[in-house]
Amino acid sequence: MRQRPVLVYDGDCGFCTRSVRLVERMPTRCEIVAWQFADLDALGATRERAEYEVLWVATDGRVYGGADAVAMLLRDCGGPYVLLGVLIRLPLLRSVARWLYRLVADNRYRLPGGTPACALPADQRPGAAGSNQSLRRGEG
Repeated sequence: MRQRPVLVYDGDCGFCTRSVRLVERMPTRCEIVAWQFADLDALGATRERAEYEVLWVATDGRVYGGADAVAMLLRDCGGPYVLLGVLIRLPLLRSVARWLYRLVADNRYRLPGGTPACALPADQRPGAAGSNQSLRRGEG
């Protein structure tokens, strides 16, 4: 069992990184780590899932993604955030929250802090390990 929950985000995405800067000012006790630097196996997560959505790894090892991860973060913050986190997990609002999360995630490159690279799959972003950038430049 881990001591603190972990929030896993996309460290190559400007919008995600900007969002995490806001989270750092919230009263959460979570550890925050970019998936690119996380031991995903140890966290019980996969690269595919981490590329797709923000993840919350609870102290008991359960992994929540997307809107559910946001709800868990809010609950962890305590105070008035708890109510919002609980509301997001209610059946009717959960569907809306998941739809809204996916809408934002799919368009993050268009949002403040986002960059065109956010629209690319992680392995195709400039400087990404496994990208074909070196082949396009005639290297390798």
